[in-house]
Amino acid sequence: MNTYEKPAPLRSSLLGSPGQNRIDHGFFTRKGGVSDGIYRGLNVGSGSNDNQVNVTENRRRVAETLGVPLSQLVTVHQVHSPDVITVTSPLTGDRPKADAMVTATPGIVIGALSADCGPILFADPDAGVIGAAHAGWRGAIGGVLGNTVEAMIGLGAKRDRIQAVLGPTIGPDNYEVGREFYEQFVSTNSSFSKFFRESTNENHKMFDLWAFIITQLEQAGVNASALELCTYADEDQFFSYRRTTHRNEPDYGRQISAITITE
Repeated sequence: MNTYEKPAPLRSSLLGSPGQNRIDHGFFTRKGGVSDGIYRGLNVGSGSNDNQVNVTENRRRVAETLGVPLSQLVTVHQVHSPDVITVTSPLTGDRPKADAMVTATPGIVIGALSADCGPILFADPDAGVIGAAHAGWRGAIGGVLGNTVEAMIGLGAKRDRIQAVLGPTIGPDNYEVGREFYEQFVSTNSSFSKFFRESTNENHKMFDLWAFIITQLEQAGVNASALELCTYADEDQFFSYRRTTHRNEPDYGRQISAITITE
């Protein structure tokens, strides 16, 4: 019998749970992992400088929580792109570069890693189609969310049945940006100015990534919601790239949000 502290993922009733439908999922926190130091907890970041034996064990615990062996947990090499891949079997070899996955294959867990960017889980339980996307501002503005929806539709999902839930993401009270960031955003689309408010620091603004992602999802025609949990503000539960940067720490951990169609 396993006696270690187990992961305690957050869940959304909108995505369902075993017994309710064929979908299981979790927005995993730092709880239940074996890493220590700056990676304390459930760091699943293979790209981090954490001990990879610990990372592998953490990933195994994520898979176990969702009822599959480690070999069935699929993640990609995230590069802030608009690219989506369709997964039909576990990946072998080098992880492909992409920022979202979709599948209609039971027994595979697809996951999005994050440490401030937005992890979004998608499900159309009636069709048995799921998705997982990683979206910071680059991915969201580049179209990764709409592309994920289209890929799900390609597998048989219906747009108006898709539930999309934004997991733990840096919140609007902690995402301060400079003038260049703001001007770049607004030059893309002047209506994007509504996602910013003035900062107490001169020539800076506060950016609402939560609202930006939710708006992109709504424009894609799906049912969108957010957990509204800030990764920067809650160190006990979440890793945060920006918090690490502000502390001049050498590296940071990543949490995972994952979803599966049960067998």
